[in-house]
Amino acid sequence: MTKDKTKFILIGVILLLLFLWSKKDDTFRFFGSSPTAKSLDFNASETDAGPRPLIVSTDEKINIDVFEEVHPAVVNIATTILGMNFWMEVIPRRGQGSGFVIDSRGYILTNSHVVANAQEIIVTTSKGKKIQATLVGRDPRSDLAVIKISPGDVDRIARLGDSDSVRPGQKAIAIGNPFGLSHTLTTGIVSALNRSIRTEDGNQIDDLIQTDAAINPGNSGGPLLNSNGDVMGINTAIFSLSGGYQGIGFAIPINLAKHVATQLITSGKVARGWLGISGISITPTLSDRLNLGVEEGVLVVQVVKGSPAYQARLRGGGREVALGGIRLRLGGDIITAVDNKNISDMKQLVRLLNNVGVGQTLTLHILRDGLPREVNVLLAESP
Repeated sequence: MTKDKTKFILIGVILLLLFLWSKKDDTFRFFGSSPTAKSLDFNASETDAGPRPLIVSTDEKINIDVFEEVHPAVVNIATTILGMNFWMEVIPRRGQGSGFVIDSRGYILTNSHVVANAQEIIVTTSKGKKIQATLVGRDPRSDLAVIKISPGDVDRIARLGDSDSVRPGQKAIAIGNPFGLSHTLTTGIVSALNRSIRTEDGNQIDDLIQTDAAINPGNSGGPLLNSNGDVMGINTAIFSLSGGYQGIGFAIPINLAKHVATQLITSGKVARGWLGISGISITPTLSDRLNLGVEEGVLVVQVVKGSPAYQARLRGGGREVALGGIRLRLGGDIITAVDNKNISDMKQLVRLLNNVGVGQTLTLHILRDGLPREVNVLLAESP
């Protein structure tokens, strides 16, 4: 073999070695050595060098913005109630719920049943700080209560909206403490308005907002929010056959809560106007059967002795009749309007009286023996 040929072969071998060296990190081995380990990029492709930027829909952005704005104002509430066990020993029972700050002075709005009979109320903020709260006042009839923490412990104040502007179909966002899971967000819509429920205490709450936003035990007292982050209601109850979420929840309208909270903060109780009657709602069917002469209003069945209605000489029924197995007292006055505002049923009359201050005089427009009359009534405080 000539020198030139040997030199040519040597150069070729060197070039081959250099080529193999440049490929040593590929999937094949270079003279028995393992390739250098590389991190895997599952998103990598020939046309995409990395993960795509996150796209947030308009609906998602509303949820995110409302949560970020409002959740610092929402608190978890844990209560301790002393009870008796089978052996007549005093034992502590634990309860939980939600609430939200409504004032820079540290006032928190929640449900009455959340803090009822509590010997101790502990509030946990969104930052995890635990604070002992005091009861300002509660109103079982509306299932509302106000508790208080120190102003220095207030992280944020919830913005209260206008529940009169709420419409079925609009977005509903709930923040609360279901099953002790702190600051949980659920969403849905406003399913219906003007619902009524009866509480465990036997009180009827009217004008409730129905929602399908998931509400579970522990959500009670938390805010129901609109897309602007304004509180439109206070989550208070669910309809459930199992005890858990089934798509039907109820919230107390915030306009009622404002009225109740103001009185609880200023006087520790809610004073309601009291008329002192029992009555039934008039319907077209009932009017036809009894020949009442009007298709809506309130038929006064009984007047409580010594009540404002009694002092104003309002008349109750004087004779009994049987109607479909129900005995009714007829012949009483029919209330058709209050201060020139038409009254369609007993629910509307009760709602009006709940919003009227004690000591205020109302003009009742009535029918007595088929003839229109006006009666002035000075309202007393509801017993």
